[in-house]
Amino acid sequence: MTITFLGTGTSQGVPVIACNCEVCTSPDPRDKRLRSSIMIEDEGKVIVIDSGPDFRYQMLRAKVKHLDAIVFTHEHKDHIAGLDDIRAFNYRQETAIDVYATTRVQEALKREYAYIFAEMKYPGIPEIQLHTIDLHPFSIGQTKFIPIEVMHYKLPVLGFRIGDFTYITDAKTISEHEKQKIKGTRFLVINALQIEKHISHFTFVEAIAFAKEIGAEKTYFTHISHRLGRHEATLRVLPKNITLAYDGQVLEI
Repeated sequence: MTITFLGTGTSQGVPVIACNCEVCTSPDPRDKRLRSSIMIEDEGKVIVIDSGPDFRYQMLRAKVKHLDAIVFTHEHKDHIAGLDDIRAFNYRQETAIDVYATTRVQEALKREYAYIFAEMKYPGIPEIQLHTIDLHPFSIGQTKFIPIEVMHYKLPVLGFRIGDFTYITDAKTISEHEKQKIKGTRFLVINALQIEKHISHFTFVEAIAFAKEIGAEKTYFTHISHRLGRHEATLRVLPKNITLAYDGQVLEI
């Protein structure tokens, strides 16, 4: 299984246009963070988790030629705003794209993209096939997903365990019951927004504590805001088995 970090950033805490902060002016390509998303290539299937506002560029940058499915963690705009751009894959593959989401997220998609679901279809609109997911495991091809419910302040968000790999974004709290689904994973991806306190995201210190509690072989931080600072400087203060993910990073699991 191959995991590609399409984006490791966030809309939270992003400076205004023409910002002159240390991250915006950094020459290190690892500091160029688009909105958080990953691509999973497994057993011939190509699956993306979340299609945020940067989805089109992320697909072009990663030279993705085929897409089988999108799985959504939740309905916030920085995770669903790029769905319209699947139309290129519809055209190339001559088929609808499978979309996996909870009923609540599906309702949000129908509000946001009413034209996709309209009775009278306009030529060339995105074509999707909805699949309803909840906390029960599901499979896309041969790839099994175990949903993990985390709380993004008061909003339930799904993370996913796929074999020895676990991906969680937009978490602030995780129940003991859901933690049991994560324990034993070798590779953990978890959000680490910033140093300062935040109402709906793990802070840097909270993410480190969670990583230590789970005890994965390797932990990667994602959903990183500019407030966390530059990649290289942040690495220096992280424990040995914890690192920052960066856009374009590829893991072979």
